[in-house]
Amino acid sequence: MTTMTATESAANRDEQTTEKIDAGQFFQCELRVGRVIEVEDFPEARKPAYKVAVDFGPAGVLRTSAQVTHYDRDVLKGRLVVGVVNLKPKRIAGFRSEFLLLGSFDAEGRAQLLTPAQGATPGDLVG
Repeated sequence: MTTMTATESAANRDEQTTEKIDAGQFFQCELRVGRVIEVEDFPEARKPAYKVAVDFGPAGVLRTSAQVTHYDRDVLKGRLVVGVVNLKPKRIAGFRSEFLLLGSFDAEGRAQLLTPAQGATPGDLVG
């Protein structure tokens, strides 16, 4: 089995049809609005990445690793983002990743973070 990066996976989806899933499978994902409260360098990661802490309101503060180093750290701090908060934790270079930060991939393969609508607040459900 071959492991792909998120960028490679997105490129493959553009070239072929993906497997269909039931709507119920999708709705098992808990997507919430959160506010970035901390951004740290992650030199242990294989690809350039940050360690990011996000406050999801009642869902708590969760941490993840994200390949978003094309964003200035100060621009990320305080920004509202969207994350999948009910995934099982995953170890990435010894770091415990607790959620998936969502974005779309631009032509250069960089993740462009999703931005919630104006008026959204940390903890809001997305769906």
